[in-house]
Amino acid sequence: MAANRKILSLPGDGIGPEVMTQVGRVLEWFDKRRIASFDVSEGLVGGVSFDKYGTPLTDETMKRAQECDAVLLGAVGGPKWDNLPFAQKPERGLLRLRKDMELFANLRPALVFDALIGASTLKPEVVEGLDILIIRELTGGTYFGEPRGITTLPDGTRRGVNTQVYTTPEIIRVGRVAFELARKRNNKVCSVEKANVMESGVLWREEMQKLGDTEYKDVELSHMYADNCAMQLVRNPKQFDVIVTDNLFGDLLSDCAAMLTGSLGMLPSASLGAADSSGRRKALYEPVHGSAPDIAGKGAANPLACILSMAMMLRYSFDMKEEADLVETAVKNALATGVRTADIMQPGMKRISTVEMGNVVLAEIEKLS
Repeated sequence: MAANRKILSLPGDGIGPEVMTQVGRVLEWFDKRRIASFDVSEGLVGGVSFDKYGTPLTDETMKRAQECDAVLLGAVGGPKWDNLPFAQKPERGLLRLRKDMELFANLRPALVFDALIGASTLKPEVVEGLDILIIRELTGGTYFGEPRGITTLPDGTRRGVNTQVYTTPEIIRVGRVAFELARKRNNKVCSVEKANVMESGVLWREEMQKLGDTEYKDVELSHMYADNCAMQLVRNPKQFDVIVTDNLFGDLLSDCAAMLTGSLGMLPSASLGAADSSGRRKALYEPVHGSAPDIAGKGAANPLACILSMAMMLRYSFDMKEEADLVETAVKNALATGVRTADIMQPGMKRISTVEMGNVVLAEIEKLS
């Protein structure tokens, strides 16, 4: 039986608690079968944290996140908190986790399951067999650059400023993650920026090329402008293997890639920090979808992205490749049985609830084991 691993569960807002409950059931399955033991504790983040503590993330919860082996997060945000001051909005809790834990590399796979080819809005031949990985730099760029803010000008008008800024070390460390992962896939990296109009893009391109030339000559490296990449993801997404890009463009392009698969409800993600002397990385795992407040509490949410995020946790934080494969194959097999939550519903399929989808996945895990 694998050694205990400390996990902090942060269900968050909206559908977060519903999908996280299904993840908990899978973790309990591993524990009951004495395959792996997990020490799971729970905390608050986002709107629910603000409601109780007046802040989207308390210092105590942040400390627990720093001390655990991995953080599992559901979702944050919702219209209930739209009018809060900027610094107190639910999303600031998530941004603080990423920043304070120094989670600089966001991994967002876009994988089309055979059973869901028809759920994509693109033609089947465009998305069939799609398997790409977007690496988004997560702690720099426009979302964190200084100066930033809104000021009132002498004539009474206002000006909003956000600064796009990157340094060589920030670019190199996320570039290494992309190249290393490409070596385990199809050995292709496409670096994305706007070097034609942005100095930060020029630096990004130059540093990525230098890194590829000096340390990763065996990996095919290409460069693409972000606007063209968005078009190519819709036109011919299978040309890509690993895409590496900055914080802002990664935010946009990963959501675009997610919809190629048919639903944001199907996409997991991992946010990783640098490896320490023991090889351990701080890490946060979360589904790409948001809090979906319109369906919260109705039992309609798709738990598969959160379950797949947990599989990424097994793979990247705990080096449990076989167990991660087990969960991912169970999800694939569950979809092949013809069951669907509302977001991926197709003609001729059976619509089921969040809990029922969890039941089907657990049944498939049991069969495979």
